Formats: sequence, structure tokens, C-alpha cells
Amino acid sequence: MTNRFARAAAAGAALAVAAGAFAACSSESETSPDDVITIFAPQGGDGDLDDNAFTKVLEEKFDVDLQFETTTYDAAAAAEKRQTSLASGDYPDAYMLIPWVNQFTNEELVKLGGQGVIVPLDDLIGEDTPNITAAFEKEPDFKEMATSTDGNIWGLPAWNDCYHCSYGAKLWMNSAWLEAVDLEQPTTPEELRTVLEAFKTQDPNGNGKADEIPLSGEVGSSVLPYLMNPFVYTQYSNSDGTIPGSLGAVDGEAVLQPTRDEWREGISYVASLYEDGLIDEAAFTQNGEALSAKGNSADGVILGSVTTLHPGFVNADNEDGRYTQYDAVPPLTGPNGSDTTWAGPVSSGGATFVITNRSSEAKQRKLMEIADFIVSYEGHVPAEFGVEGVNWAKPEAGDVALDEDAEPLFKTLTPPEGEGLNNSWGAIAQIFSDEDFRNGQVTGTDIYEPAGYERRLFEATELYEGHESDEAFPYWDVTVTGEAASELATIQTNVESFVVQAGAEFATGVRDIESDEDWAEFQQNLTDLGADRYIEIYQQAWDESK
Repeated sequence: MTNRFARAAAAGAALAVAAGAFAACSSESETSPDDVITIFAPQGGDGDLDDNAFTKVLEEKFDVDLQFETTTYDAAAAAEKRQTSLASGDYPDAYMLIPWVNQFTNEELVKLGGQGVIVPLDDLIGEDTPNITAAFEKEPDFKEMATSTDGNIWGLPAWNDCYHCSYGAKLWMNSAWLEAVDLEQPTTPEELRTVLEAFKTQDPNGNGKADEIPLSGEVGSSVLPYLMNPFVYTQYSNSDGTIPGSLGAVDGEAVLQPTRDEWREGISYVASLYEDGLIDEAAFTQNGEALSAKGNSADGVILGSVTTLHPGFVNADNEDGRYTQYDAVPPLTGPNGSDTTWAGPVSSGGATFVITNRSSEAKQRKLMEIADFIVSYEGHVPAEFGVEGVNWAKPEAGDVALDEDAEPLFKTLTPPEGEGLNNSWGAIAQIFSDEDFRNGQVTGTDIYEPAGYERRLFEATELYEGHESDEAFPYWDVTVTGEAASELATIQTNVESFVVQAGAEFATGVRDIESDEDWAEFQQNLTDLGADRYIEIYQQAWDESK
């Protein structure tokens, strides 16, 4: 199944973030020899791209020495280091990024291309890149997504038909606790309240202590989208303002959802849960590591439910079986009969792979050959997963693909402890991870075994499919350019970061959502930050896109 939200998620939104944030140098200083290629890329904590097994595959296959300038998976740190790299004038031959860490926006591509800092790929894509060419033909939207607003292909985006990666605002609830309190999965906000109250007061973990946390979340997986969508369309927003998450679309008009009475009603519901101790006090401030510590608490099972993309907050090696206890709860039906959810875009416009003017013509061709190899099935599997026989294997008789009607293509393996840790490029290799590739992965049929985890996520996501809101503002199809984009960069950051902050303050009682005075002050704050102009810019760009 493909991602039904749009392909160009960042084309209209993220471009507003970094406009004018750097002043890259387009000098023509000497580059390294043609058999040495330098690449900027994110690197995991246990990784070493210079000594990586897949790096060595490429070096041998293409007779080249790959040398890396790396950053971490921390989005803010990665963005800063990439900007510093560009601004220094001493940047590498290429950048190979991960969209959920950091990537080039459309605005950056056009600007850097105009400065001559990055080279166009149009003439480099053709007979010498058969796999990229075939991918463009197979998925025309991939080519459209790669084409910047000035008509040039300045880089390649990541096409990722990751069905389970969408619908990020899932609720994972402990089914063993539901059985213990003799309740079913909730279907409405008030039924959810009843369940959470039972989790808090009826000792579902059976240890005789009032240590249960009915509902938790973390900064990257806010509780707000799942809890508020029954009242008003609410998508995930981040505090750095790169996503226009507070926007909605009502009768063809762009609206700021936090200005609506329905948003106030929704946050009032959340605040009431928090006031009654049904939401973890740390839900709006803790990171994923802190949430995982609670999920794997040595004192036993203490989490009743968590809003997150997948139940990775619980490890499979817990001997008490808690790994198997969490199941996804479908979207709730609100007081107005709405059961919509936030789908969340996966594939995004802009680019994760670009070639700079530091690269000679020979290097440019070599880099395109490398990218083309990664797009091929032959290259994609070892690039993303690692060494055959250690990290993955060819399918055997009886193996079942994620799509049970599809032909199995490969299966991942669990290497012995301490092995296989630096064998792949992981998400860097997802230049073209389409539906056929995803659904051809062999997965276990028992969703509660680690081997069936991918199927567990797939089946959970099916519960959310078809519940997309008609009020989702299509920012992925809206491109803001020129002076308006520069203006929008500041306004969007200010408005969106404030909405995240104020939403948490209303939910936790720092601001009183029931107070007309506090509500009026909130609306005035939005106005002062440029909310009216924010809407005006997006409305105009949306109208033009139509």
C-alpha cells in the first residue's frame, strides 16, 4: 500500500525554514583527486561510515575511495553542521542525507543551484543511470518530486512507500491491562477517559502499588494529535517550526486550527485528563529515551498506553512478556461524529542527495553511478540492511512477504550479539524504497514475535487507513518562493513553535483553557506573531497552486 498523503511534503513547508539561513560560497578551489570522493552524511552512534561494510562494497565496485564528513542523527545538530559545512566554502563533493534527520529544501536547492554550489542532475540522469530512469518512469511523482520549482533537478529526494511510517499519531494500549480491568478498547474520548481512570485506580499491573501511568508520550510523539483529532483536525507539530502543523483547510480556506472553538474544546478535554492525573506529567517534556526507560522499567509494567508511531518503547527481551501486550487503538469518534486522524507524509520533496561544484565531471558521473546502484534491487538491499548471510538473506520456500500476495524478495536476519552493527548505510539508502520493495520483505506471521514486527506495524496502520481528515491543509502541494518565502521563514517558526509551547501549557494547566481571558490572550499572541500574514501567504500560494 502506498502513502496516501502527498509526495512533496517538504516542498511547500520546509522551504520556509532555511531561506536565507546561509551564504554558501561558490568558489572554484581545488578538489581532491578523481578517485577520492568526499561525502557529508549522518552517522549513527555505533556507526563508522569510513569503515562501513557497504562503503567497502562501493569502493571496490566503483574503484573509488569514499571519505566522510559526518553529523549525528540529532535533527538540530545535523541542520547546523550542514549549514556550517556549506557556509565554510570547504564543503564535500556530495551530500547524502536522511529526510527525518535533515535534508535540502526546494528553496535551498534553487538558491544553491543559482549560486553554482550544487550541480544540476538533469544531464547526468539517462542511459548511465538505468535504475533511476526506470524509477522515474515507474513512479512519475518521484520525478516530479525531484524537480525543483525552477524546473531543474538539483538533487534526488527520498521516495519511501513506508506504509507503517505514516499515521504517526497512533495510540498503543496495553491489552493485558484492559483485560485486567474488564474493559474493551475505547472508541470515544469519554470511553478513553474511563479506561485511563481504571488504569490509574484498579492496579492493572497487580503489584499492589499505585505506580501505573495511564497515558504517556514524548516530545517527538505528542499526545495531542490522537487526543484532539476527535474534536478538530490536529497534526504533529515540532517546536522548530519546520512543519506548518497548525494549519487546516475549511471550505477551501486556509485556517489556523488553534483559533477555532473546536481546538479549544479538544485541548480542554486533554487538560481535564491531565488534571485528573491520567496523562504522564513528563509527556510534554521527556525524550524517547526517557519514555523507553519507563516502558522497560525494572519495576515491572507501568505504562498503560502511549501515543507513538510504533511500540518501540518496549524491548522484546523483557521476560514478563510486556512486548506482546501493546496493540493499536483505532482513531476515536468525537462528539461531532468525526473519527479522523493525521496521516502524516512520508516521502518528501527537496533532496537528500546532491552533488556540489567541488566534484569534477568524473566524480559527478561516479556519484550518479553509486546512487543508481543504490536504487537497484542489487544495491538497495545491502545498502539499507547490510551483509548477506549476516543481516539479510534470500527468501526460502515457505517464506511469506509483508504483502502475502507478493513474491518474497529478501528477509532480514538478527545477527549474533556484537556483529553486523556497521554493515549498512541504513536510511541513507532509501532513495527509492517503493511499494514493491517494501511489501516484498519477508516477515514473520506471528506479529508478537520480533520477526513479525513489521507485519505488526502494517496491520496496526491498516486500522487508521481511510480516516484521513478532509481538513488537512495540503502544504505538500503548495510552494512559497521569493520574498514571501523569506518572510514566511520567520513567521512560521514563530507561530508554530508558539503553538507547540502554548498547547502544552494549556494541556498542563499553566494556561487555563477554561478562562476566556487566557484564551483571548492566546489569540492576541498569535496575532502579534503574524498569524494573519501566515495564513495570507499560504492561502495565496495555495490558490496559485490550484
